[in-house]
Amino acid sequence: MQRFLHQFCITLAFLIPSSVYAAWELNMPRGVTDTSNTVYDLHMLILWICVAIGVVVFGVMFWSIIYHRKSQGAKAAQFHESTTVEVIWTVIPFLILIGMAVPSTSVLIDMYDSSESDIDIQVTGYQCKWQYKYLNEDIDFFSTMTTPKVEIANEQEKNPNYLLEVDNELVVPINKKVRFLFTANDVIHAWWVPELAVKKDAIPGFINESWTRINEVGTYRGQCAELCGKDHGFMPIVVKAVTQADYDIWISEQKATAQAVAAAANQEWSIEDLVAKGETVYQKNCAGCHMVDGSGLPPAFPALNGNDVVLGDIEKHMDIMVNGVPGSAMAAYGKQLSAVELAAVITYKRNTWDNKTGEVISPADVKAYMSK
Repeated sequence: MQRFLHQFCITLAFLIPSSVYAAWELNMPRGVTDTSNTVYDLHMLILWICVAIGVVVFGVMFWSIIYHRKSQGAKAAQFHESTTVEVIWTVIPFLILIGMAVPSTSVLIDMYDSSESDIDIQVTGYQCKWQYKYLNEDIDFFSTMTTPKVEIANEQEKNPNYLLEVDNELVVPINKKVRFLFTANDVIHAWWVPELAVKKDAIPGFINESWTRINEVGTYRGQCAELCGKDHGFMPIVVKAVTQADYDIWISEQKATAQAVAAAANQEWSIEDLVAKGETVYQKNCAGCHMVDGSGLPPAFPALNGNDVVLGDIEKHMDIMVNGVPGSAMAAYGKQLSAVELAAVITYKRNTWDNKTGEVISPADVKAYMSK
């Protein structure tokens, strides 16, 4: 029976298409920064030192077992409390550790030296998205995963960047020292991009520092490396490294977009336009917990369709959206969404599904509430 099962498993393995297998990667990537390459070289150095130690130790052990076994008449040597042996097995490991510590310390000192940076970016972790604030440029935006829900639900074929795609990439220029300041708004997160050799915890009320200098133009992906909640697996990081000229163009575009967003808050919006925009905002920020059809996931995430708060006092509805609900999973969106986005998603909730209040909440209403 065991032989039959063994042969069956082998046959099944050959029949399964190779596309279902995960990537078979046995080593860490070299990366695209000097630090990541130095870390890789250090990793390989320590690995081969450990391999050499293993070969010597196990070689001596097996040689002793084979050539000094009792059946051959061998007798154990007596060297209890031998000063020579004590010195040898103390000095040799000490020298090995020193040989490993010197290059390791040099690399760590370099990794922790974030001084004299060209660009400073504050990275704030939220459940479950990242906020990037360019401290020298007055640019601030959120980065959220955009992998379609139909792929997550296995209703559609997954794309090559499954769970590693976002709406707003972190854009930085190549050959510039970029300093990161990490913190979090709610729970502990960890910002990790393997090809940059950057992995730091983002802790509420605390600032961690790291830095990078990317040598090659390209897009580099990572994800949150700290179990931070229900949607921990949906918190990717995408860093886009560009030339200085392209970076300058991107900076100009971001500032123009910020001005357009500010101007939009002062415009008159129809209920149709607000509902249309609100649907996009809802799908991106709310549908994961309250479901696309507003049915929710009670008791943690109540249904919004027919909800008393959604159908009730507008100011109370705005307060929950802006300030969240303390002690619950309902986040405060006052700093995450613009006045237009808040007005749109509130209007959408009050005028979709079976909710037909006909009420319009304008960006001006939201701005007036938040200024109180």
